[in-house]
Amino acid sequence: MSHNGAGGGAGGSGIPQTTVMYSQLQPWSQAGAPPCMEPVMGPSIPPRVGAAYETPTKHPWRPAMAYELIQVKHLPEQPVTNQLTKQCFLPKGMKTDGMIFPNLVTGFDRNPQHAARAALYTRYTSNEWYNNNMTKYSESNMNRNLSERMRSDAVRLMRETDEKATSGQRDAGRRLGERITDLTFWRNELNAELEKLIAEMSDINELQRQCGKALLDLEIPLHIAQECLFHRESRQGTEKVHDIVEKALLVEINNLRNSRDRLGGLHEKISKQALDCRGAQHLLEDDVSHKESSLGIDSMCHQLNNHSRGITYYGGIEKFDPSVSTQESWAQASSEHVRRSQAERAKLSQLRSDAQSVVNAVATTVWDFWSNTNNAFDRRSQEMAEAKNRVQLHLQKVQQELFDMEKHLFLLQKAIQDKSGPLKVAQTRLEARSHREGVELCKDYAQDRLVQEVQDIQGAVETLHHKLMEAEATHQGLLKTRCTLEVDLRNKVNALFIDREKCMSLRRSFPVSNLIKY
Repeated sequence: MSHNGAGGGAGGSGIPQTTVMYSQLQPWSQAGAPPCMEPVMGPSIPPRVGAAYETPTKHPWRPAMAYELIQVKHLPEQPVTNQLTKQCFLPKGMKTDGMIFPNLVTGFDRNPQHAARAALYTRYTSNEWYNNNMTKYSESNMNRNLSERMRSDAVRLMRETDEKATSGQRDAGRRLGERITDLTFWRNELNAELEKLIAEMSDINELQRQCGKALLDLEIPLHIAQECLFHRESRQGTEKVHDIVEKALLVEINNLRNSRDRLGGLHEKISKQALDCRGAQHLLEDDVSHKESSLGIDSMCHQLNNHSRGITYYGGIEKFDPSVSTQESWAQASSEHVRRSQAERAKLSQLRSDAQSVVNAVATTVWDFWSNTNNAFDRRSQEMAEAKNRVQLHLQKVQQELFDMEKHLFLLQKAIQDKSGPLKVAQTRLEARSHREGVELCKDYAQDRLVQEVQDIQGAVETLHHKLMEAEATHQGLLKTRCTLEVDLRNKVNALFIDREKCMSLRRSFPVSNLIKY
């Protein structure tokens, strides 16, 4: 219920009684108020009601003269703002929009009773004033004590960091000196071993050249056989079969390798040993070069101090760790290089004393396996040619069947399109007869026949669609078969080209019977 006619307005709005409460009406005039208090909407002077003024819009900060029922809303749903909100009244740090409160000085002239009542709510008590002063004093003492403690801790920390930095720099310099001593020792050891290894390798070069001449004659047939295997790896699909040609090539390669072994175990050992010696020499030279570079870097680092030129900041360099070894593994790697060089020199001395004879020829066995492989190529080429012809024949038949099936699909589609006319006529007749009036709207024989005609046509169309789907599926199967045959034919042509053109032409161009002579 409300007073001064306000209750009627609330009741007419249809607000439920369970969601309402009493709110104050605003009888305070705003005529002649400052700009922040001027109304945003409505007349500048509110209408006169009895002995007081009432504004058409209600504001929650004005005193009450009557009551009315309004809807209750929670704070998160109804923000603390209104249409009269101005930025000049926003408190610092307030997250919601501020509200405009009345000017108590100008409001006193309009309504003294309401201005005095509003002024009472802005006063503080003496206890509150005293407690506020004590809080400020306590906070000041606490902040000064905290500042003194922080200054003392900072002075102590500065002294500790200075001592730690000086001690760390001194220890790092000592470690660098130890590292320079180790580098110098291992550099001298590696240089001495490298000179001995180079002297041993100078005597075996001539022996390696003489033994390599015999093995060089077998490298070309071996390379051709391996090249044929490499070309045959280009076959695709099911043509990549382990056939008689591949078996003959593998046997020929195995025989060439065995023949190369029979040329002499010593020759293989000498060739391998020469490579091992060159590898050991490379490791020694590489290790010596790295140690020379590291020795120069560590010597420069050992001489650096706080007053050296060129020192600067490198932010984050301590987090970058390019190390690939530890102190123990570093020394072990250099020791392994020295031990490997000593072992290779011992093997060289043994091989030089055993290499006294010349190897015998193996031309007969090489020629026999070469001829067997060529015969296998000829037989396989004939088989692939016959298979290619049969695949071409099947491909022609499938292509013809695809042509016939495409014509059949066109006929099915045309038959389905032909049913559209009768179906439209029958459905149009049914729709037109549905407009009959009165008793004439009966289910006669003509109506039954039209319904039956529509159902028959729809059934026929559905059957034709089913047949069309089956025909399309069959057509897709034929397309897949044609694609499979085309791929198979392409693979067979490719395999036949590899065997006849690449492999056989390569083997015919090399006169192996004239090459292998010892």
